[in-house]
Amino acid sequence: GDCYEVNFCRENYMADIDVCPLALFDKLNRLSPAPFAAYYRLDDKYLLCSSPERFLQQHEGTVISQPIKGTTRKMPDAAGDEQVRRALYESAKERAENVMVVDLVRNDLAHTASPGSVQVAELFGIYSFAHLHHMISTVKAVRDPAAPLTAVMQYAFPMGSMTGAPKIRVMQLIEQYEQTRRGLFSGALGYIAPNGDFDLNVVIRSILYNATGRYLSFPTGSAITFYSDPEKEWEECLLKAEAMMKVLNA
Repeated sequence: GDCYEVNFCRENYMADIDVCPLALFDKLNRLSPAPFAAYYRLDDKYLLCSSPERFLQQHEGTVISQPIKGTTRKMPDAAGDEQVRRALYESAKERAENVMVVDLVRNDLAHTASPGSVQVAELFGIYSFAHLHHMISTVKAVRDPAAPLTAVMQYAFPMGSMTGAPKIRVMQLIEQYEQTRRGLFSGALGYIAPNGDFDLNVVIRSILYNATGRYLSFPTGSAITFYSDPEKEWEECLLKAEAMMKVLNA
């Protein structure tokens, strides 16, 4: 009765380790290229990001958000791959999780949108990446000219795909039950152009490295609902960590 869905994350980590962040980022992108990849450094802290997910984009007054909910592994043969794609699209559980986040995003964008402009441009789209298929929906809105761009981000952050619903309650549960603070993970990285357009990703599938502390981590998570199978959710966490594990083992 506390929530409909909570995105629960756990940390993979390596202590007392020396790496070359830029070389590691290059290897990660060769193995797992992603549309919202990013390399970020602040003093001795590094983010090596191979994110497939867009958080928010504004272009000429139109704002879009593209939450991911629903993941499956790609198969090596065409017939098997089409079968898993279809199974993902038809999964009642994955659809339920996806539409919960879509409703949350619609509500977030409505705070700063012109009346009546919020719409779901695509629901349950199946998109393929290097090793995975994801279910991605697209929500669009026309920004109210009176709303500053910072307000769009303020109402939408943190992104529903990394919290769950209802947002405030699940954030309290995340604070209570997750064993480590997320830090930059599940945050956003991107740019704001001089004309006010912006594009921000969701910081997932990412390695975080503290060079001074010699500490490396790469959290992964999955969405928990009443109908979740704990073993399958655990396997999803491992699946999302696979590319990063391969890079580090190499």
